[in-house]
Amino acid sequence: MVSGSGFSVGTHGARSKALAVLRVRGWATAAALLPAAAAVVLLAGAAAGPMRGAGWDTARWITGACAVAVLLATAAVAAVIARASPALTPTVELAPGAAPDLHRLVEDLADRLDVPAPSALALTPDCDSWLEDRSHPSHRRTGARRSGEGPVLVIGSPFLWWMRVAELRAVLAPVVAGAGPAADPDIAAARRFVRALDAAVADAAGPAGRRGIAGPLGALAGRVAALLLRACRTDAAEMERWVATASSERAKGVDYGLRVVAQEQVGLAYAGWDRLLTRVALPAWRIGRWPSRLDAGVVAALTELSRRDRLADGFASRLGERPACDLLEEPGAVDEAVSLLAARLFHGGRSGPPWAPVAWEAYPEQVVDRTWRVQAARIHGVLDELGVPTATGPGGPTLARVMEHLSREPGTAAGDGLAAALTARAAREEAAGGPGPGRPGEERPPAPGEEAAAPAAEEVSALWGGDTTPLVPLQPPRTGRELLADHVVAMVCCTAIDTVGAAPGMDWLDGPVLLVDGERCADLLPPVLSLVEEGDATPLRVWLGSLGVRPEKPVRLV
Repeated sequence: MVSGSGFSVGTHGARSKALAVLRVRGWATAAALLPAAAAVVLLAGAAAGPMRGAGWDTARWITGACAVAVLLATAAVAAVIARASPALTPTVELAPGAAPDLHRLVEDLADRLDVPAPSALALTPDCDSWLEDRSHPSHRRTGARRSGEGPVLVIGSPFLWWMRVAELRAVLAPVVAGAGPAADPDIAAARRFVRALDAAVADAAGPAGRRGIAGPLGALAGRVAALLLRACRTDAAEMERWVATASSERAKGVDYGLRVVAQEQVGLAYAGWDRLLTRVALPAWRIGRWPSRLDAGVVAALTELSRRDRLADGFASRLGERPACDLLEEPGAVDEAVSLLAARLFHGGRSGPPWAPVAWEAYPEQVVDRTWRVQAARIHGVLDELGVPTATGPGGPTLARVMEHLSREPGTAAGDGLAAALTARAAREEAAGGPGPGRPGEERPPAPGEEAAAPAAEEVSALWGGDTTPLVPLQPPRTGRELLADHVVAMVCCTAIDTVGAAPGMDWLDGPVLLVDGERCADLLPPVLSLVEEGDATPLRVWLGSLGVRPEKPVRLV
């Protein structure tokens, strides 16, 4: 058994704060019973003799009516709060048969820490790990609850692919140790109370269809829950801090020295994962494609980072050790499931046909080139709507047309008008299902593996009831100027590809790039910004001339 004075102090502190939280529940119950208690006193007084007469009878009737009304309202509010379903993290479940070695690692950790083992394991497309209680009856109904009454251990999927086995064990030790305090009856009861209040507040604030009981009663339950939540928020936060302290102290006896080093890998994994999602995955999601090996991609991204950053030189040597994803029976299938979940979680669903997967080797052609040509078609469609004439007469869409329009009136409404029209058109396309594969009216052969991905996409869509809103938006909406700059860059890249033999490419950390003679063009954005923001086309013309790109040549659109 792992023990220590720090663990004892932490557990005692957490329990005392849990009791403070439960006292709020007790005070609320006492307040609800107060009118009933007053009615009982008045009735007892009448039976004993001293409280008789018309005045006392009136008081008894009024107090009794108030007591009944308060008790009924309390029972209804309590029922609403009890029925409110706490938020459930979307995850990919890992059954024992899918990851026997990982289950054994976690069970061994729990045994060494002398805490109950988690009831199940699950993966989340994020760089974090925690214990999640899924014992609420609504979780049982949705199939989210597995065998056992203990919490579920949720593990960040990038950790499995980037970390080595020993590093993962060290990082998970304090998380698993949290199962000890979670088993304490007072702490568990306090957590259930706080989660129920939080769920009731969320339901009352949401659409009427989400409320347990719509109307005034639902609103009343939400206000009562919010009041109780404010009363116990400080104690609940202190309780969780003491739990974290106790868990950390308990885990000190397991791989403590390695944990310090492993925490560096946590920060590195987070940085690489964030860059991969925002720079590489997001462009694919916007056109209805989802990279099917995101976790494998984070390894490539971090390996590339280790080559660029001298501070990360030592991290590459770790790659010779056994990766934690070897603890899975089928890492590729798990990676695909997590990748699809990440697309739904961070970008939202699609109102059109199912998403199509894309492999990394096909990314430049199926995502980068397609994205650029979709944007090039959009900007010329907007110019047509605005009545902008072609630059050199008929013959097809050209970059020269865009450049002349933006440089005709420097610093005036010519950038802003085009940007606003682009924003509106992009919003309409997104609302209609977006320019992704399989859009009605678009003929194309199915992408490899697209048929197999349809059931998985439907399953993920059913999990959120078909909602297309991302649960965790990855980026704030782009401004009109940013959107316009993206479209001008796309037009330049299409022109370079069609006139001088450039090629679309992908950088693991920066996403879509233009390759000329196999080398990345990294200096395109400044001249584009000069055109978009200042109406000055000279820097872009110089840049195009250095590569031999002819802006008056028509380009191929989608």
